[in-house]
Amino acid sequence: MKKEKSDGDTYYVVKKRALPEVLLKVVEVKRLLESDPAKTVQKAAEQVDLSRSSFYKYKDDIFVFHENVRGKTITFLLVMDDVPGILADLLRIVAQYHANILTIHQTIPINGVATLTMSVDILADSTDVSHMLDAIEAVEGIHELKILGRE
Repeated sequence: MKKEKSDGDTYYVVKKRALPEVLLKVVEVKRLLESDPAKTVQKAAEQVDLSRSSFYKYKDDIFVFHENVRGKTITFLLVMDDVPGILADLLRIVAQYHANILTIHQTIPINGVATLTMSVDILADSTDVSHMLDAIEAVEGIHELKILGRE
């Protein structure tokens, strides 16, 4: 008999704007505690107007994306304009953040738009992956970025 995963073992990548305020506050408390080890959970929770019980309830269930990706492979999909130089811009950004490109596959452009799938190895010395993804999304001609998987 095959054992099914419980819902507690399923992970999702969700954009910040889709998160309830309580989860964003938990992340902020964690950041405050990390930046000031002398600060207590009570003080940090009060600072962001969150109860201690809510912090403890959710603290192991949410983390900033870049905290858990070092040593992992991220595969994402981009929808982008077919213009000279855009792929070079993407490669430059990945290099700036000290990540390693493992695979790239671009479809043949249709109506001036192409789809690109890229797998990137996040190394131990890679800098903030969230910022890398933000920088990629900010490239003129990028219409969409979706994370397909993380291993």
